[in-house]
Amino acid sequence: MGKRIGVLLSGCGVYDGSEIHEAVFTLLAIDRSGGTAICMAPDIQQHHVTDHRTGEVMADQRNVLVEAARIARGNIRVLAEVTAEDLDAMVIPGGFGAASNLTTWAFNGPDGTIDPEVKRIISALHAAGKPLVGLCMGPTVIAKALEGKGARAHLTVGTTAEPSPYDIAAVSAGMEKTGAVAEMRTLRELAVDAENRIVTAPCYMMEASISEVQANIHQAITEMFKWL
Repeated sequence: MGKRIGVLLSGCGVYDGSEIHEAVFTLLAIDRSGGTAICMAPDIQQHHVTDHRTGEVMADQRNVLVEAARIARGNIRVLAEVTAEDLDAMVIPGGFGAASNLTTWAFNGPDGTIDPEVKRIISALHAAGKPLVGLCMGPTVIAKALEGKGARAHLTVGTTAEPSPYDIAAVSAGMEKTGAVAEMRTLRELAVDAENRIVTAPCYMMEASISEVQANIHQAITEMFKWL
């Protein structure tokens, strides 16, 4: 079966769920590393639904678990039913859903809330010394989950030294406010926190081609497997 790697999804689509490229590249990298991906998502309503052609918010209501199942080809578990004992490690792809469904970072920054089941599984894995990987906005989810635990996790969402469509400085400062240590890393680099067993990668937080994102995720998953 190989090592069991949880993939925590937040919906389906960059603007209101999981970033699809990042999620699929994660599944591919896990498989190529000989692991078994276990997709999961909270059974909650999305904060909003976005028309991905226009960026406009729609009147629809959608469920995070149901939407995430599209990426998982239906093979998905309810997060509330997953324990740390079920997994050897976990990866959190980015996308707006990480900041609007798993947490409320998109609306309240580091002062926002985190879904209790998301906090539970990340905290339990960290306490058990099992690796965590955060991609794109995924590191902010890890930062919120470990807030107040004194972990001082070293995390990255990118660098201010290269082009980004987002405010890297503000997100980095937000992570520091939760008690994490924000590190500047390019799209070709990772932040590797050996003490906490956390790997983070910028991915689409930076101006990036699809090939560059795939390479960054391959780097991150390869690094994670060194601990397994």
